[in-house]
Amino acid sequence: MKIVGLTGGIGSGKSTVTRLFGEHGVHWVDADDVAREVVEPGTPALERISEHFGKNILTSEGALDRAQLRGIVFEKPEERAWLERLLHPIIREELIRQLNPENYQLPYVLLVSPLLLETDQHELVDRIIVIDVPEETQIGRTMARDNNSREQVERIIAAQMSREDRLARADEVIDNDRPLDEVTRQVRELHERLLVDFG
Repeated sequence: MKIVGLTGGIGSGKSTVTRLFGEHGVHWVDADDVAREVVEPGTPALERISEHFGKNILTSEGALDRAQLRGIVFEKPEERAWLERLLHPIIREELIRQLNPENYQLPYVLLVSPLLLETDQHELVDRIIVIDVPEETQIGRTMARDNNSREQVERIIAAQMSREDRLARADEVIDNDRPLDEVTRQVRELHERLLVDFG
């Protein structure tokens, strides 16, 4: 079984495109979901984070206050580096466990990850799909979805790989700045091609 990496910048529409692949029976493992799982209450990672940032990084229920943490790490690059050194190896290990080929029927599975190319996660995949939209589209979608300021969204985009570099690393590109039926067609055609390539 092959692993296909699916990535794109914030607000590029990874969730939408992933669901479209899912309609063809494709299974996926989402690195964002795994990143949440490894810091759930009671995990060693959450304990380390609260020791480092202080107990006020937790909600009243003892869960990670992700919005507050995001504010800190995008203001202070050294704190982001500390957090990444802690979490990236833990996330990678859990991704490998969930991507076990015995769990899936089709000849490929998706690894959906916003940081596929920024981390060593790209070493886990056989092909890379990049979802591409203009930066202005990313900003508009993310502000509407997350209720973030333009400035904060621009900081997040600046911390990610540039659009040009991401496209240069792509084996396949899905243009998600088009109507949904167009995107649906792109996904269907790419899925059929992958079945032939990997079948």
